[in-house]
Amino acid sequence: MTELWVERTGTRRYTGRSSRGAEVLIGDESFDGVFTPGELLKIALAGCTGMSTDRPLSRRLGDDYDATVRVSGDADREQERYPRLDETLEVDFSELDPDAAQRLLVVVQRAVEKVCTVGRTLDAGAEVNLQIETD
Repeated sequence: MTELWVERTGTRRYTGRSSRGAEVLIGDESFDGVFTPGELLKIALAGCTGMSTDRPLSRRLGDDYDATVRVSGDADREQERYPRLDETLEVDFSELDPDAAQRLLVVVQRAVEKVCTVGRTLDAGAEVNLQIETD
């Protein structure tokens, strides 16, 4: 299983790491070149949606199709949470006839609902357990 952790690199700055060698810079929005934790949540959702739709779209549109998943949502600062996240999957269906495009839309929506772990977790809510270890 891949291990994940963040290391503090400065005031309100962290580097997220994986045991597979991936890194992501995390900080507050006053720093350039970093993602905020909320932005990472949104990116994770968009990435999951993209990956969930990859197989049905590539089967119908070919392996070289272009797609962009945009995600947005404002934080409710009183509750410190995102009450709503909006996603838009941008993909070209212009080569499909209207019936084929409609069928593919249904298949793509079902794929996201069935296999997008991040979206399913957000929909269901997840229990989070924090332990604090001190030396």
